[in-house]
Amino acid sequence: MQQAYFSVCMQAQIHKGKDMNHKVRTCLWFDKNGLEAARFYVSLLPESFIETDSSSSDGNPTVVNFTLSGVPFMALNGGDRYKHSPAASISVLTNDQSETDRLWEALLQDGGEESMCGWITDRFGVSWQIVPEALPKFIESEDRAAASRAFSAMLKMKKIDIEKLKSAYEGETAPE
Repeated sequence: MQQAYFSVCMQAQIHKGKDMNHKVRTCLWFDKNGLEAARFYVSLLPESFIETDSSSSDGNPTVVNFTLSGVPFMALNGGDRYKHSPAASISVLTNDQSETDRLWEALLQDGGEESMCGWITDRFGVSWQIVPEALPKFIESEDRAAASRAFSAMLKMKKIDIEKLKSAYEGETAPE
């Protein structure tokens, strides 16, 4: 059965005559709301758009190809056989706290769930990592004591707070 769905994905691309221009594309399996998810996802990030969708006999798209900030994805409406897992996630590197907050709040809407260390699950069950670009700079620093403090601070966070990371990194008491 799984092979049949993958065959549908490939046939849809050939049938539409679209040059997908990507050798590799991550496929996210949805029960039946892949188009809704894809539309939501492309609304979150710049340089994101729906490329194609192939409708089945009931009018609902079986496959939706979309791009998130230049990265190709595919949403497959394959039924309820498989569920999303945090074992696979979409990681977004954010520029600052404002962008981190905006994405976090959008993903939390309508049933999203916060997790730890910058992880969040959206209302469709897809896991995301919202990572401010400051985080790897702090925790990968050559100053291993400072990096350890920042890492310890991160472990106590759900959404990453750049100011608290910086305070921990610098050895200051993190603001509350």
